[in-house]
Amino acid sequence: MTPAGWLPRALNGGWSYRDRIDARSTGLSVTAFYAGRYRHSAHAEWLRRLAAGEIERNGRPLQADEPLVAGDRLVWRRPPWWEEAVPADWAVVHDDGDLLVLDKPSGLPVLPAGGWLEHTVLRLLERRHQGDPAGLPRPVHRLGRFTSGLLVCARRPATRAWLSARLRESTAGGMAEPAAAAGCRKIYRALLVPGALPLAPGESLVITTPIGRRDHPQLGQIWCAADGLRPGDLAAHSSLSLLERHAESDLVQVAIASGRPHQIRIHCAAVGAPLLGDPLYGPGGLAEASARPGDGGYRLQAWRLELVRPDGTRLALEAAQALVV
Repeated sequence: MTPAGWLPRALNGGWSYRDRIDARSTGLSVTAFYAGRYRHSAHAEWLRRLAAGEIERNGRPLQADEPLVAGDRLVWRRPPWWEEAVPADWAVVHDDGDLLVLDKPSGLPVLPAGGWLEHTVLRLLERRHQGDPAGLPRPVHRLGRFTSGLLVCARRPATRAWLSARLRESTAGGMAEPAAAAGCRKIYRALLVPGALPLAPGESLVITTPIGRRDHPQLGQIWCAADGLRPGDLAAHSSLSLLERHAESDLVQVAIASGRPHQIRIHCAAVGAPLLGDPLYGPGGLAEASARPGDGGYRLQAWRLELVRPDGTRLALEAAQALVV
């Protein structure tokens, strides 16, 4: 039975994935291209999809696994699939008729991607605000499916563009100290494995472990802690404070000055204190071969947002629900 406030498991309407072939893929077979492009499925599964008539090349269904040439247009018409139940209720933290800030529950995807199409914040907003004279609020940024807390949306395109720039600039400092860059500051809270941090409550540390892509057996490559020596490794900066220590978990607060993929999960793990229940990033910040970024179990919250609006007024918001130890 689906809990109250959840969307039940449901079949969606399917989706079409479109790709255009460039010179780098010329000569590859269709299924070899797809197996390299979408690594969630093995080569044999792409052969099955080809045989089932799911793949088109330049507007015609493919009957055989043909070599590709630059300029080809491929379409994989993915049949409808089941989307699992997700929490669909949220508290509205702020709504001035344009800017809308939600307290997103853990487990709810923000935008369509991967296995999620209809069970997302975007689709829920489209349905709930259809015909709203003020306009349709759309998310300005993305939170991970299992990250709860403040999600910023806006109705006016100009406001979305302005907010997107402020949020991007607030995490563009690389190695700079976290601060209210461009008038925007984001603070997160998380539960970590207990007793692993070399801190007492009230103490802080700065984490500057680089983040880079490394090989992963399921996904080809994945973001994780890096040594900073390879091309593409990114500088990263987090300021972590221990708030409370308990037998079951440690409650920390993290401000980030660089918006790297999975930064808080990786940085906490890199100093030997992974997020409690994180199946992907263990001590050291490397990725487990059997897990993926979308796997849940950890507790991470976008807790506070401080924002200076164009008129100079300051907005300070906190998540409606506390992160419970």
